[in-house]
Amino acid sequence: MSKVSVLNTKGDKVKDVTLNTEIWAIEPNDAVLYDAIVLSQASLRQGTASTKTRSEVSGGGAKPWRQKGTGRARQGSRRSPNWPGGGIVFGPHPRSYKVKMNKKERRLALKSALSYKVLGSELIVVDNFALESNKTKEVKNLLNTLGATKKTLIVVDELNDNLILATRNLNNVILLEANEINTLDVVSADKLIITETALKNIEEALK
Repeated sequence: MSKVSVLNTKGDKVKDVTLNTEIWAIEPNDAVLYDAIVLSQASLRQGTASTKTRSEVSGGGAKPWRQKGTGRARQGSRRSPNWPGGGIVFGPHPRSYKVKMNKKERRLALKSALSYKVLGSELIVVDNFALESNKTKEVKNLLNTLGATKKTLIVVDELNDNLILATRNLNNVILLEANEINTLDVVSADKLIITETALKNIEEALK
């Protein structure tokens, strides 16, 4: 079992907490981690892009001009792709970008991402993340105190209005509850700040 310091909102050490090595200290599986990231990014795609083929655009019922004798190239329809307003060749059509991944692999990917955070000293555990107000300045000062000045993922056991309002205007901060934590957000963050209670909830869920 490895230990990590628990800090208060002033950045002072309060105590140590023991991490479950089966979750926070495994040998990361890069292949599964990559697949999980691809799955998460693919699920964000709507897949609603659509174009019309020559059979779907309007007009073009009659032949534009007779086949011979005009001196112009022969044309059969105004819906032809080489006409302005004609159909689109090989254009996108609505599709699903869904990627399948079994539950065991998803859990392994998340464990790998969390283990990388510990290996890179990018995990910060706090006793709580309570705010006195909903001011963004208060969160920024708190993050600076904890040494999280770049992209930060904050994971708490329960969201509250002050925390939501104070962080919503910070582009480099992602706020999640413990049951919402996912591989993509963990990997993309430079620092992972997690409350002690949320940490225990995650360990319980990933056992």
